[in-house]
Amino acid sequence: MAEFIYHDTDSAPGDSLETMESAQQAYGMLPNLYRKMAESPALAKGYWELGTIFASSSLSAVEQQVVLLATSTQNGCTYCVGAHSAIADMMKIPAEVTDALRDGKPVPDTKLEALRKFTQQVVSQRGWVAEADTQSFLDAGFTRAQVLDVVLGVGLKTLSNYANHIMQTGLDDAFASRTWQSPAE
Repeated sequence: MAEFIYHDTDSAPGDSLETMESAQQAYGMLPNLYRKMAESPALAKGYWELGTIFASSSLSAVEQQVVLLATSTQNGCTYCVGAHSAIADMMKIPAEVTDALRDGKPVPDTKLEALRKFTQQVVSQRGWVAEADTQSFLDAGFTRAQVLDVVLGVGLKTLSNYANHIMQTGLDDAFASRTWQSPAE
């Protein structure tokens, strides 16, 4: 079995250090995701930079978390669902919203529910979303730019979801209160 190690600044490839330092500064800790991604400086940097770009998208911070959690639950990523649930809690996103996303159930806010459904359709249909479903998303108050911003968020989260599956990343202690198991497991 290929084992990916949890790098620190002493063991990581030199080209990963800048990204690791940025993550450490942003989170006040070095998340396990970045410790393992450091094995590939290109992946670590790409994920960091794409995350920065997604943060500046036309979706609100809450809407971004909905996209990230909906993608992660659809992909069954225990690390990302746990981490983003804890981040959502820190952002004061209501627990009933986060818990619905974690459970794959309707969100008790109609606009956020439309976002959850559309995101899950993008993931499950690999982008081949029916025109009627895209129109429903637009009818819920979203824009064509936000259709594409959802695609950006799905791409961002798919990078980490797939990497975590392969690397078998353990959830950080800081996020342990929101541990999650995929219903498929």
